Amino acid sequence: MLRAIEWIVLGIASTSAITIGVCRHRPIRIGPWLLLAGSVASLAVGDIFYALDAMPVAEASYYAMFIFVAAALLQLTRSGAVLVDRARLIDILAFACSALLVIWVFVIGGSGQLGKISAADVIGDLLIVAVAGRLWFASAHTWSAALLAIGAIGMLIGDVAYPLAPGWATESGYVVLYLAWGAAALHPSMAVLTLPDRPQSSPWRARWAALLGVSVITPPVVLFVEAVTGAVHDGVVIAVAAALTLTLTITRLADSVTQNSQALARERGLREASAALVAASDRDAVDEAIRAAICQLMPPHSVRRIIFATDDRELPLGMAADEAESSPQSWWLDKQMPGTVDAPGEGTLVCPLRLEPFAVARPGGGALVLIGRRDVLAATRDALEVLAGQAALALDRICLVEAVGRRDSDNYLRTVIRNTADMVLVIDPDQRIRYVSPGMRKLLGLTTVPPLATLRDFVHADDRASVRQALLDEGDGVLFCSLQRQDGSQAMVEATYRDLRQDRLVQGFVVTMRRITGREPVERTPHIEHVDELPAWVNRRSAQHKFRY
Repeated sequence: MLRAIEWIVLGIASTSAITIGVCRHRPIRIGPWLLLAGSVASLAVGDIFYALDAMPVAEASYYAMFIFVAAALLQLTRSGAVLVDRARLIDILAFACSALLVIWVFVIGGSGQLGKISAADVIGDLLIVAVAGRLWFASAHTWSAALLAIGAIGMLIGDVAYPLAPGWATESGYVVLYLAWGAAALHPSMAVLTLPDRPQSSPWRARWAALLGVSVITPPVVLFVEAVTGAVHDGVVIAVAAALTLTLTITRLADSVTQNSQALARERGLREASAALVAASDRDAVDEAIRAAICQLMPPHSVRRIIFATDDRELPLGMAADEAESSPQSWWLDKQMPGTVDAPGEGTLVCPLRLEPFAVARPGGGALVLIGRRDVLAATRDALEVLAGQAALALDRICLVEAVGRRDSDNYLRTVIRNTADMVLVIDPDQRIRYVSPGMRKLLGLTTVPPLATLRDFVHADDRASVRQALLDEGDGVLFCSLQRQDGSQAMVEATYRDLRQDRLVQGFVVTMRRITGREPVERTPHIEHVDELPAWVNRRSAQHKFRY
C-alpha cells in the first residue's frame, strides 16, 4: 500500500508540473504536452495497480502509456515543428522496430534471465529514446528536450533492470522518468519544441521506400517463421511491433499525401495570383490580388491581419530599409506591433517587396506583413515569399509603365507647345524642374535648363519664400513673382499653378506663366491699400517707372 501511495504522489506531481508548465510558458501547440501528461498519468495508474497486484489493469495502463507517448512524439515531430524533416526519422524508426523484433525473437529468445524482460516494453522504450534524442539535436540541445531524453532513458533502464532484480534501486529509473518529464515542462525551453519552422520536403528515394517496405513486412514474416518451426511464443511482441511499424507507415503515407495536396493547392493559388497580378493596372488591383491569393493559400481564420505596404515609410514599427536588405527573403518580427493583441501561437511574418534589378524603378521598397498562426505561416512561408516577389514584379511593371507614360506625355507636351508663346513648367514634388517650354527658356535667355534646377533658382530672392510656400501647400492658385533673367534683368510674371501630385501620370505641379508689362489693364494689376503690404514685385515695378528717364 505504501508503494502505491508513492506512485500516486509521483504521478500527481509530474502531471501537475506538466500542466503548470503549459499554463506558464504557453507553447504554440499544447496538444503534445497534454498527451505527455496523459502518458505520465497512465504510467502512474499502471504502477499503482502493479503495487496492488492487479496485473491486468496495470498492463492495460502501461500499453495506454505507450500510445499516449507515441501520439505526443508524433505531434512534436510533425511537419512545421522543430523537427522539420521527420520523414527520414519515421523510416528509421520503422526499420529499427522491425530489426529489434528480429533480434529479440531469433537472437535473444525467451530463455534464461532475459526471458523475464518484456520485449514490447524494451522496443517501445528504445523508439522513444531515439525520438527524444533526435528532438534534442534538432532543438539545438535545449534543456527541455534533454530532460525528455533522460526520462526515456530512465524508463528503458527500469524496464530492463526491474524484471531482473526487483527492488527500490531498479525502480529509480521510473522515478527519474516522472521527475525528468515534469521538469521538462517547467523549463522555459519547452515552448521551443513546438515552435514552427519552415518545413522541408524530402525527395523520394527508392532505398527509403524499400526500407519502409521491409519494415512493414518483417513482423508477418517473423510470425510465419515461428508458426512453421513450432509454437508461437512471441505473439504479443510480434503484434506490438507490427502495430508500431504499421502506425509509422500510415503516418509516413499520410504526411506524403498531405504535402502533395498542399503543394498542388499552393501551386494553383500562385498560378491564379500570377494571372491576376499580370492584369493589375494599379496598386489597388495588386493589393486586391494579393489578399485574394492569401485567402486561397492559407486556411480560413489563420491570418488575422494583412498589411500590404508599397513603401518602407508605410511599414509599422519604423522598419528601416537596411533591415529588409539584411533579410532579402523574409523574417519573423519579434516585437509586438502597435494596436495588436499578443495572442498565443501567433507570429508576424514580413516578406519584403524588394527586387534589386528594379530598385531604380521603385526604390521605395515596402513589404507584405502577415499576422496570424505561426505554424501556418511557417508552413506556407515559401509560397508567401513567391507571392511577395510576384507582387514586387507587378509593382515594378506598373511603375515602369507610368514612367514611360510620363515620358511620352512630356514628349507630347513638347511637340504641342513647341511653337507657342505660353510659358509652361512641370515641377516634381521635390520642386525640381522636369520640363520647361521654349517660351520660358526664351524669356530667361537660356538655351538649356541646368540639371536638378528648381523654380527658386530663377526667381528673385525677394519672392523665393512665397513661391516655395505656394508649392508646398496643397491645392491650386495664382502667384505673382519676378524672374531673374540671364542678363541680370528681371521679368515680372503671373504664375497659375495646379497641384497634380496625385495624378498618376503627372505627379507634380503644372505652372503656366504670363508676363506682366506696363500696358496691363488696371484690374489685372494687384492693388493693395497699404504700401507696406504690397508684394515685392509691385514695389520694384513702381520704382522702375518712378525713376526712369
